Amino acid sequence: MSHLDDLFEFLRFPSVSTLPERKGDVAKCAEWLAGRLTGIGLKAEIHATAGHPIVVARNVHVPGRRTVMIYGHYDVQPVDPVNEWTSPPFEPVVRDGVVFARGSTDNKGQILAHILGVGRTLREKGDVPVNLIFLIEGEEEIGSEHLEAFLVAKRDALKCDIIAISDTGMIARDTPTFTYGLRGVAAMEVRAHGPAADLHSGIYGGTVANPATAIARLIATLHHADGRVAVGGFYDGVKALQEWEREAWGRLPYGDAEIRAVTGVTELFGEAGYSGIERTWARPTVEVNGIGGGFQGVGSKTVIPREAFAKLTFRLVPDQRPAEVLAKVRAHLAANCPPGIRLEITDGHSGEPYSTEPHSAFGKAAQRALERAFPGEPLALIREGGSIPIVNTFKKVLGVETLLLGLALPDCRAHAPDENFPVENFEAGMRLNAALLEELAK
Repeated sequence: MSHLDDLFEFLRFPSVSTLPERKGDVAKCAEWLAGRLTGIGLKAEIHATAGHPIVVARNVHVPGRRTVMIYGHYDVQPVDPVNEWTSPPFEPVVRDGVVFARGSTDNKGQILAHILGVGRTLREKGDVPVNLIFLIEGEEEIGSEHLEAFLVAKRDALKCDIIAISDTGMIARDTPTFTYGLRGVAAMEVRAHGPAADLHSGIYGGTVANPATAIARLIATLHHADGRVAVGGFYDGVKALQEWEREAWGRLPYGDAEIRAVTGVTELFGEAGYSGIERTWARPTVEVNGIGGGFQGVGSKTVIPREAFAKLTFRLVPDQRPAEVLAKVRAHLAANCPPGIRLEITDGHSGEPYSTEPHSAFGKAAQRALERAFPGEPLALIREGGSIPIVNTFKKVLGVETLLLGLALPDCRAHAPDENFPVENFEAGMRLNAALLEELAK
């Protein structure tokens, strides 16, 4: 079986962790993964949780060797809107050297490259130079709800010296990229309640507060016109961007023009005084991820809806704390709530921002491995705008740092229709694995 055949099998599982009707598919994907890990010569186990299973695999550990954990996830995002996919999301295809399927980049292609890289080394050399632990979960896309308890329960069995994750991005094609920071995240849903039932807008319009209007007005209060967040105290604790970072990022082959090209917008918008990547990697944000209420069908229905909602997330940077930010937003929304409206605010998942020292011994080893996997181009040291909340949990529970070695390109469309992963990056990920384990063993 070719490496692409393996990847296609993996991608065909609709392992959408957030959908209850996909629970069986998630479990079948975990079983397939455990079988693949066993097939390359590792001992694999499936651990049930109150949610979706965790798959752990390891080689025979040799005293005196460094222990390296490789983390990934096999669950994927929902595929909506389905009609915007060029090909069915769980029927992977290759077009112009690129694999298109849900999960191809996030995270099945990246974690499978590590698995197959270990398999290749074991076939060619009979051993890998480190004690190895794979930990691959099925709940990353829903906040890794049950992973921390698992880490605490299995702390001794999961002791390691360093953790490696390929679930981040490359700054550009063929550019080795080491990520030393991630934004944190906090989520919230806001519901505006008005009348006890939908009302006739002719009879009651102008007399009863409209929850859809209230939600729109509340969202509008979250930002100043220039894009800066208007929530009181929101920027408290934000760690300033360092000058060496601004200089290094300014030399990268990726900037405002490339962001416009990838996103399809005519101009960028955001907090003044920062470039696009500086805002994305080093500044906090408030984003509206969903808004709704009232009649959604064809034509019109003249009602005042009884309720409306907005789904919000906040991307956080060092040294912000999710609970503190959520409390400030709650106070802001309560202070700006229109008369006649009752707010119901529910907090969602959250994760701390993460940063590590890129010039540590392990950091330099990871950078050497990246340069071996992607020879010929200057190494990029970056932060990223996304969040992997579990990295802070690894640090808290296991006491170790995480190396973020991205293989995703800026146009991978993770979480969107037509998610994709270049075949050349899949193959480079196998090379990266072999180089990484060699460099970490030194």
